[in-house]
Amino acid sequence: MKKLHARNLLAALFFLFFVMGSSYAQQRVSGTVYDGETNETLIGANVLVNGTTVGTITDIDGSFSINMPEGTNELVVSFAGYSEQVIAVDGRSNIDIRMAAGELLDEIVVVGYGSQSEKEITSSVVSLDAEDFNQGDISDPAQLLQGKVAGLQVYNRGGDPNGRSTIRLRGISTVGANVQPLVVIDGIIGGSLDNVDPNDIETINVLKDGSAAAIYGSRGSSGVIIVTTKKGSNSGEAKFSYNGQLVSASPFNSVAVLDGDAFVAAGGTDLGSRTNWTDEVTRNALSHLHGLAVTGGSGNTTYRISGNIRDVQGVLDNTGFQQFNTRLNLNTKALNDRLSIDFTSSYTNRDQQAGFDEALRYAVLYNPTAPVFGDDSPFPFNSDQFGGYFETLGLFDSFNPVSIIQQNRNDGKRREFNMGALFGYKISDGLTANFRIAQQQTDFSNVIYYPTTSNFNGNATSPLRKGLAQFYNQDIETDLYEGYLNYITDLGLGSLTLTGGYSYQQENFNDNFFQLGDFPNDDLDFSNAIETSQDLQNAGFIAANSNASPDAKIIAFFGRANLNIDDKLFVNASLRREGSTKLGADNRWGLFPALGVGVDLGRMMNLNGFDLFKVRLGYGVTGSLPGPSGLSQETRNIVNGDDGSVSTNKARAANPELKWEEKAETTLGIEVASGRFSGVLDLYTRDIDDFILLRNVDVAVFGVPQRYENVGALNTKGVELALNYDVVQNSNFNWNTGVVLSSYTTTLNEFVGDSIQVTGNLGAPGQNGTNMIRIAVGEEIGQIWGPVYDGVDDNGEPIFADLNGDGMRIGAADQALNPDADFQVLGNGLPDFELGWTNNITIGDWGINAFFRGAFGHSLVNTFRAFYEPRISTQSSYNFVTTELAVDGLTAARYSSLYVEKADFFMLDNLTISRGINLSGALDNARVSLTFRNPFILTSYTGTSPEPSLVDGGAEDNGQRLAGDGNVLAPGIERRNNFFNQRSITFGLNLNF
Repeated sequence: MKKLHARNLLAALFFLFFVMGSSYAQQRVSGTVYDGETNETLIGANVLVNGTTVGTITDIDGSFSINMPEGTNELVVSFAGYSEQVIAVDGRSNIDIRMAAGELLDEIVVVGYGSQSEKEITSSVVSLDAEDFNQGDISDPAQLLQGKVAGLQVYNRGGDPNGRSTIRLRGISTVGANVQPLVVIDGIIGGSLDNVDPNDIETINVLKDGSAAAIYGSRGSSGVIIVTTKKGSNSGEAKFSYNGQLVSASPFNSVAVLDGDAFVAAGGTDLGSRTNWTDEVTRNALSHLHGLAVTGGSGNTTYRISGNIRDVQGVLDNTGFQQFNTRLNLNTKALNDRLSIDFTSSYTNRDQQAGFDEALRYAVLYNPTAPVFGDDSPFPFNSDQFGGYFETLGLFDSFNPVSIIQQNRNDGKRREFNMGALFGYKISDGLTANFRIAQQQTDFSNVIYYPTTSNFNGNATSPLRKGLAQFYNQDIETDLYEGYLNYITDLGLGSLTLTGGYSYQQENFNDNFFQLGDFPNDDLDFSNAIETSQDLQNAGFIAANSNASPDAKIIAFFGRANLNIDDKLFVNASLRREGSTKLGADNRWGLFPALGVGVDLGRMMNLNGFDLFKVRLGYGVTGSLPGPSGLSQETRNIVNGDDGSVSTNKARAANPELKWEEKAETTLGIEVASGRFSGVLDLYTRDIDDFILLRNVDVAVFGVPQRYENVGALNTKGVELALNYDVVQNSNFNWNTGVVLSSYTTTLNEFVGDSIQVTGNLGAPGQNGTNMIRIAVGEEIGQIWGPVYDGVDDNGEPIFADLNGDGMRIGAADQALNPDADFQVLGNGLPDFELGWTNNITIGDWGINAFFRGAFGHSLVNTFRAFYEPRISTQSSYNFVTTELAVDGLTAARYSSLYVEKADFFMLDNLTISRGINLSGALDNARVSLTFRNPFILTSYTGTSPEPSLVDGGAEDNGQRLAGDGNVLAPGIERRNNFFNQRSITFGLNLNF
């Protein structure tokens, strides 16, 4: 019924738009906009018919053409840094306009439930548009922001085309709840970045501190990212734009290992071939992206329709995705412009090949003298049993990487649809009522198939139960209904803006998993013929489960007041009362206040030489919700009796007092602008309490040993700096440079269990139970922990330093005996500071954009080295990692400081060279570009990537596949399943016609 309702609403809105649209006689006016002093044309100046929504912007020549509705006679022309001009047309068909330099114009910034002028904002908010975004082959919208916002960490380690970025704003914001920022797309809370194409994004605003995010209550603790998509313009005629990219990418910075000859010389088992396994499973990937958009309008109605096609290959064979996305934005006014309707809709259809990143892991450790195919084996080998591939049978954790990536299948499908409408009615000159309705539907399915000939999870060596098929389906539906009032009034010396409203959001989640195997042969892909599975005759081998969440409802009442006194003093206050069904029945409601004060000292004290000198102080409380529903409720296990009966028993105790995680944050900010220079400095402290964690409890009290409770606290202190300077400004050459810097430290003040714990198991072979990360109350998050390497003995065993002077030396494998003895902090997985450095240069029609970024002070555990660098005689069938840090004579693999490396890096992230081309005829203008991603990186780290690893996915071996969101308290581990980085060249073409 909900889907039917969505379709009916969509049809009704379409009908409403076209009924309200109107046509009338128009006069066409053309012209050119110039700088009044230099006589240079101005590209991108706004030209608007006064009293209407009809407008356009000047093209690459500074020219414009616009249709003026009947009864209108004035054009309003504006451009950043120039005084606005109102021009009387008086029947003219061609007008040249010269702009005079004016005061610094104030940008309008989208915030929660409205917008504010930049000068009035008293919290830490950063706004970026297309000129600020990262360039090149970007399919993940989060990558547009990487390194661009001080305090915002965006990392997608390696080049997995289906991997999602890890996003952190001002560090860890929670341990047991949602660690990713809240995403708001065109006002719709909880929007999906997967359903917006980077080509369609107009601006992204980042609400960094608590006073800005508190208006969103329980979901604002990790920060808020507000995405505004491109809208239509009423230029009187349809305008088309095409954006295309052709991308060539290749892997780089892979793990250094021995080639076949060097491996044999080091004592490795020689199987007669010489194989570079990394080359065998990777490729030079070719991708292409195409986007077409049309904008236009008539009367009070504007529209923009876009379609984007992405065919992306990963550098690992058989990885990538094919995606189609379309978006519609319609805007209209009616009832004498009192009623405004803004409608948005988007649909994404994505088919993805996730592949198996394990192939990269085994490409590192697999014997470099082994052949790819069994026919090339140096001894008799039944290659047909393994699909024609060679396998090193009888070894632990050893699989042919080419067989893994070529024989097995890991494919997914995602369909995502959302729609939303915002109705605004102007009740009086200062009072507007708004109502928003939105719906989002996401369907995801995934099939993993291991044929009977696959040695990797296909059980090809067994006489029984060969082959395996796994099916997963997920459905998420979200409904949002909001109503709020905006009121603004002039107070004489200033203005007051009030906002108040109600929000209701409901989410429903369903998923199911099904697994069966024992297929007859490898004649076909039996994931499409599961009725042939012999498991159907022996149901005990079939795995199946399904889940359905209770209705996850969030209900909120909110209010906000913004006071502007003489453009000198600014006060913002908000309050949100919110309740959620995800929490205990006794603690479902929370109160989230915020207060911010800002003073423009430049105006107040008449400071010469400053366009802006604002000091602001903000405080806000936000909350965090757990990801799953039902954590406060009792759960039960299903018990199958020997007699065929089915019963249940209690598995987890209920907690009716489970409440919100809360974050209280204070930010002191200074904003300065003077001529070509501008800068922002933020100092902040945040306290986070009451993590939602699964705890061991007293069985005598609760009947079972576990339930979810609120426990734990941490504090983060940080500093952020953003500087921008127009180095050169003249008619033919312009250079703007900007730097963002950030640093923070997070301390764990309270936690569940022992005051000192270790986590981050290194894993097999041979080092299970070796934990590498220390978690201690009163200490920093991210401490890499272990013994200190102090040499190698005559037997090839590592020697560890006697740190406590007791004459005994203890190793990592013995830490359970005495974890404090001879162990120390070996580094920290979190950077001391990070930077991004942007340079935009224009020389005539040419443009150059160079973006550098870096992170400093963090370390990484190089697990490839920890396992495969020592020359272990019993592991002569596995390849050896070879780096400049390798120790001669070391023949035992035991974790220590030897494998903890400083991972500082500075890199040229992307370099774009472009040129604008003036055209005549059907095409208005064009732009061609060439973008280089990761052209160089400076680092001493010997692993695949020096970028911080903010979350640990855990150890895996011998064909295991990991699940879950990972451990945020164990940063700093580079696991052996990481994708290799990639370097790419992108040719881009943009056409406007």
